[in-house]
Amino acid sequence: MTSLLEVRGLTKHFPVHRGWLQRRHGVVRALEGVDLTVEKGECFAVVGESGSGKTTLARCIIRLLEPTAGSVRFDGEELTTLRPRQLRPRRRRFQMIFQDPYGSLNPRMRVAKILAEPLAVHDLVPRAGRPQRVEELLDLVGLAPEAASRYPHQFSGGQRQRVGIARALATAPDLLIADEPVSALDVSVRAQIVNLLTQLQEDLGLTVLFIAHDLALVEQIADRVAVMYLGRLVEVATAAALFAQPQHPYTISLLSAVPVPEPVPAGGRRRGRIVLKGEAPSPLEPPTGCPFHPRCPIARERCAVEVPTLSSVGEGHTAACHYPGELEREPAARVEAS
Repeated sequence: MTSLLEVRGLTKHFPVHRGWLQRRHGVVRALEGVDLTVEKGECFAVVGESGSGKTTLARCIIRLLEPTAGSVRFDGEELTTLRPRQLRPRRRRFQMIFQDPYGSLNPRMRVAKILAEPLAVHDLVPRAGRPQRVEELLDLVGLAPEAASRYPHQFSGGQRQRVGIARALATAPDLLIADEPVSALDVSVRAQIVNLLTQLQEDLGLTVLFIAHDLALVEQIADRVAVMYLGRLVEVATAAALFAQPQHPYTISLLSAVPVPEPVPAGGRRRGRIVLKGEAPSPLEPPTGCPFHPRCPIARERCAVEVPTLSSVGEGHTAACHYPGELEREPAARVEAS
């Protein structure tokens, strides 16, 4: 496969200022040296707890946030060195679906204008042809042509997210970044939106970077998965390998919390529930060594002083752990849920 997106050493620090003089108190280390590669045509999922840096990663990749350091190459071209005027025409090729369908649409604009705006900004369709293109976009996401004359507040949450998807598709992008696109929706409509995205990826040949915290959902749609913790990638693998043989203790603990049907389906597996101690550390004061070691059931002295790097643990499978896979082999380290 051919790489569409290559991220190397991506770092984002947010300065913290306190007091009436607003003196710099420290930095929030939202991202620390993230490396990933997304191949053309695949669905690459990034998962982790809230606050792990998933959304910051997505926004830095397309420069909605300016990274502190690192490289982002899109289809072979470096994005971080481009000036705003140079970057603008390239934005047509990568678009984002935002998490909140209520806040991401302008409440004062009718849907027709919302969908026509990117066509005008990038000068993709003459003014006379925009109503027809708007109708095509609405049909693409399963909305009736009459929706063009309505305002966002006149739609349900799922319908608003369909409008957001249509807006992202208006420029015919190559890369679609979906930032937890169903987390704000009712359970009853989540499957509809996920099925829509899957169908659109297949029909339009899209590459999708899917941000999520729902591992059961990710297992269904992702080709490859990266697991984030405290601004770092701790494991990257194909979806099949990650769910069958997770190597990092954090990944294993996340998978242990995924509900499994009863009885367990053929080929399925039930893991002992792992209850992690304490809370995730603050990115303002991250721990030394491995960022996961204060909560890790198998942490040792080495983990507190030495930062593990992403290393190969199998074909196309990497993990940032000094003792990969050990937790899977130590049932005693698990705590069964009562």
